[in-house]
Amino acid sequence: MVGPSGYIDLNRTTDCVQMLKNWDYRVSVDPHTVGSDTGNYFAGSDDQRAASLQAALDNRDIKAIICARGGYGMSRIIDRLDFKEFRKHPKWVVGYSDITLLHLHLQSKVKTASLHAPMAAAFMKEEDTSYLIYLHQALKGNLANYRFAPQAANIKGSATGELVGGNLCLLAHSIGSVSVPNMQGKLLFIEDVGEYFYTIDRYLWQLKRAGWLDKISGLLVGDFSSTKDTTRPFGKTMEELVKDVVPESLPVAFNIPVGHQSANVTFKCGVQHHLNITKGGVTLKEVR
Repeated sequence: MVGPSGYIDLNRTTDCVQMLKNWDYRVSVDPHTVGSDTGNYFAGSDDQRAASLQAALDNRDIKAIICARGGYGMSRIIDRLDFKEFRKHPKWVVGYSDITLLHLHLQSKVKTASLHAPMAAAFMKEEDTSYLIYLHQALKGNLANYRFAPQAANIKGSATGELVGGNLCLLAHSIGSVSVPNMQGKLLFIEDVGEYFYTIDRYLWQLKRAGWLDKISGLLVGDFSSTKDTTRPFGKTMEELVKDVVPESLPVAFNIPVGHQSANVTFKCGVQHHLNITKGGVTLKEVR
């Protein structure tokens, strides 16, 4: 477990460590970035965070890297990382939110898969931990096979492609950087937290102007928690914002349980999946 982004109190990681041990994994917690109080926002200086993540990437004995939390900070260190040793001995990188940028970078530059999945705080006893089963299944090597409830706003259709996505803010901010994968034929998923409707709209239009939404083969719209409105209402629902920017024929599934809530399934970024959206529901199956 490393802290490549925002600070996390060590007490918020103990339940995670214990559950991972209950799953029969040996767990090592990086002392330089997890629970090390720097007195500011970050889990250590840029140098410390980059060095700790680099050491974990390079260590051939490590089979998975769990990011302690997101927040902000990955953008400051991503270009310092060297993936030469990681390519020889790849491992799962686990996290979401700010870790979206690392997922994109791994998919774009390293050509490897990673897990968009819950981090340390999701394991705390006061949280709903039922969705952690999907992370456990992924770590064990089980194929993903999801079925989601039908939604009135869904746009029916089917598509096959690599899963790519994560936090909408990070996706929009990645455009123009070396971390952006080729979006042709991808299955894109998006989520965010605490944003105003107008900022969500801005991010979506940024994806559209960059050509993403004309290249992808399908879209899964996850949880947009604690969405805010301006004093003068923006005047559109989340479903309307999305439908304003996507091609009419693009398959779109809404209310997918991925994001900053307990209902957060594990998605394998960079892995082929088949998406099927019908009147009866949505299926997403890993393809090998």
